[in-house]
Amino acid sequence: MVLDCELILPCRNEARALPALLARVPAGMSVLVVDNGSTDGTADVARGLGASVVVEHRPGYGAAVQAGVAAARARYVAVMDGDGSLDPAELLPLLEHVAGGRATMAVGRRRPVTRATMSWHAKVFNVVAAWWIGRRTGMRLHDIPSVRVTRRADLLALGVRDLRFGYPVEVLVRAHRAGWSVVEHDMTYLPRAEGTTSKVSGSLLGSARAAHDLVKALP
Repeated sequence: MVLDCELILPCRNEARALPALLARVPAGMSVLVVDNGSTDGTADVARGLGASVVVEHRPGYGAAVQAGVAAARARYVAVMDGDGSLDPAELLPLLEHVAGGRATMAVGRRRPVTRATMSWHAKVFNVVAAWWIGRRTGMRLHDIPSVRVTRRADLLALGVRDLRFGYPVEVLVRAHRAGWSVVEHDMTYLPRAEGTTSKVSGSLLGSARAAHDLVKALP
């Protein structure tokens, strides 16, 4: 069965994560890797594994996601981190929510397999950010979603502009203002692939930068 959904993976130096990650993609779902300044051959590895590749020279998570959404051709798009910490096989329930008309967007709530899977500063950032978003929008989420599934046309129509780590927050804010229905679905959160480094949760500085971008994205 061919799924009318394209999985967008924003990647920077995720070559070591891609083989195991792409092997778990549901049958019939196409994959688009957005190479955002990699120096480890991420693009070549992705092509060798059968994925389409877009190169985005503008730095930043938001820039990479926007490039992927613009290049995608499927009716539905799923966005997921390319570091191997999430299982693409668990995307199907989220896609069913959207394709079945039960939600405009389905997002993933990360459930760490161990306490050590997520750093303490990442946990604090997620709790505070989710609380803040709830205060400002009324949306009751438990995580700042790194997994989102929605119709491509709907996502493009939101007009999200953030090029950095504030992108997921701006998506939520604009979705709320547009009257979208959003559902949250549990997803297994695994240790990221060996040899890869998180740009956010891997360091206190990364979390601080993400917090700064969040403040800018949430007026």
